[in-house]
Amino acid sequence: MQACVHIVDDDASFRTAMERRLTKAGYAVATYASALHLLVNLPTESIPSCILLDVRIPGLDGPALQKRLAEIGSTLPIIFLTGYLDIPVTVQAIKAGAADVLTKPVSSDDLLRAIEVAIAHHEVTRALKSKLDMVRAHVAALTPRERQVFDLVICGKPNKQVAHALGCTERTIKAHRHRVMEKMQVRTLPELVSLAERVGVASATRQTI
Repeated sequence: MQACVHIVDDDASFRTAMERRLTKAGYAVATYASALHLLVNLPTESIPSCILLDVRIPGLDGPALQKRLAEIGSTLPIIFLTGYLDIPVTVQAIKAGAADVLTKPVSSDDLLRAIEVAIAHHEVTRALKSKLDMVRAHVAALTPRERQVFDLVICGKPNKQVAHALGCTERTIKAHRHRVMEKMQVRTLPELVSLAERVGVASATRQTI
């Protein structure tokens, strides 16, 4: 799968030169003249990608676009490009999750190295997101009674206490628990608790029980 680099810069000649450089390096490239242009044509998350973003583009600037993308749940790593090194802006960008901040003119070696690292990070993030989405789908597929059993079990309640809480027999709880484990595709209680923690179900459950 060919990785893609999204270039956001108001300088048309810079976009063209960068597109040629990155296409030659084997990347698919998409260019945007403004932050709004990227937001209107939001990049897909389905392929390994990153964003090369100019810090000082007119209108919605780089840091503002970074914030907007975070708000809508984008996982695309951002590499900022700046005409001169601005320490406060650099610190702010990195704290907000930027993959890197490069100063123009940037050497091909530094640029390609930063892109390689960013895209590798996105591949890991995509794989994790896919797994967590699957876990959430498994939780959503539980019946109301199975969800009640699930919530109590991941809080450490033994079958006897679960049965008492739900007003049924321990044997019935064992059957529900078995189906929960099957639907969640786990074999042990620690695995079940771990999955619940990773999607935030366990923490929310503890607050309500």
